[in-house]
Amino acid sequence: AMVIKTELCHFTEYRIYPGRGQRFIAKDGKVSFFITSKVDSLFHQRIKAVKLRWTQAWRRMNKKGKVDESAKKRTRKAAKFQKAIVGMSLDDIKKKKAMKPELRVQAKEAAAKEAKARQTKTKAAPKAKSGAAAPK
Repeated sequence: AMVIKTELCHFTEYRIYPGRGQRFIAKDGKVSFFITSKVDSLFHQRIKAVKLRWTQAWRRMNKKGKVDESAKKRTRKAAKFQKAIVGMSLDDIKKKKAMKPELRVQAKEAAAKEAKARQTKTKAAPKAKSGAAAPK
C-alpha cells in the first residue's frame, strides 16, 4: 500500500502519474502540467476544455456522471390544508363543501332574498323618520 503522488492535468483534469506528462511554465510564472502533447497543443491553440467532449470540464458543464447526487435533491410538494376564516369555522367550511351544489345554490338565493328584504326594510325606515321630522 505505497502512496504514489499524482498530479492533475491542467487541461483535462486527468491524473498524471510520475514519469508522465509535460510541465509548462508561462511568462507570468504560472505552472501548467499536461498529460499529453495533444493536450499541450490544444492549450497553446487556446481551445477551451469545456468545448471538448472528452474533458472533465465538458462533463461537468453538461452534468454527466455523479447521478446519485442528483437523486438526493428532490423537492417536496407542499401539503394542502385548510384554515378557518373570519366569520366561519373550519367545521362550517367543511359542511359547505360536502353540501350538494343544488342545495348550495338554493341556500345562496335564500340568503340573497333575505339580505334584499333587510335592505328594503332599512331604506323604508329612515324615510318614515325623515318624513315625520320634516313638518315641524
